[in-house]
Amino acid sequence: MTAAQTARVTWTVASIFVVETVTFGLAVLPAFLFWSWCLTWLPEPWPLLRPAAVAMSLVPAYLVFAFALALLSAWGTRLLGWRTPPPGEWKLRDLEWPLLRWSRYMISTHVVRVLVGTFFRASPLWTWYMRWNGASIGRGVYINSLSISDHNMLVFGDGVVIGEGVHLSGHTVEGGMVKTGQVRLGRFVTVGLGSMVGIGVEAGEKCQIGALSLVPKYSSLDGGATYAGAPAKRVDRS
Repeated sequence: MTAAQTARVTWTVASIFVVETVTFGLAVLPAFLFWSWCLTWLPEPWPLLRPAAVAMSLVPAYLVFAFALALLSAWGTRLLGWRTPPPGEWKLRDLEWPLLRWSRYMISTHVVRVLVGTFFRASPLWTWYMRWNGASIGRGVYINSLSISDHNMLVFGDGVVIGEGVHLSGHTVEGGMVKTGQVRLGRFVTVGLGSMVGIGVEAGEKCQIGALSLVPKYSSLDGGATYAGAPAKRVDRS
């Protein structure tokens, strides 16, 4: 590793540590302030009042934390320009800036995925977060998967449904190269549970992808058709 590469990696690690520390701290702040208020201002004569107030605040405090973390993380990555680079190829060993910005974007996304997505997938909050984090998402979109990444490379039309366990991202790693590409799903496309969708895939309106299917990268799927299998092939609906 050259001196320039070492400097870039050091800056990347330090910046992600600082940004995630500030983001997490601000997200936790509302709950911390409430609990501090309970310990300071609730009257002494009722010894169980304080712990009861804190205990009953855990669920609403987590809801506030989850919303704040998703929003702040998305705003932070947008402000700092941390995004998956546009369609192209980069060598992992070169550790260039586009690749390092992408790695910070992926780490920030992973933190939200673990702390928020685990409990809120398939909910409006999960869809909102992906939209805030760079995805172009229409109305009525339902996403029941934690394996959706590279949000700024995703374009989903109205009514798209992503099943449980679907793996869909805007990047792939092959032969020491990171390759990126958009994934475009038209209106009312359905992706069945456990399926994998490669980079550069385009699916037309009302296309259906069966469960446990593999859609190869750069595939173009016809609207109104059904695809299934590994690799996915068009099938007769009858």
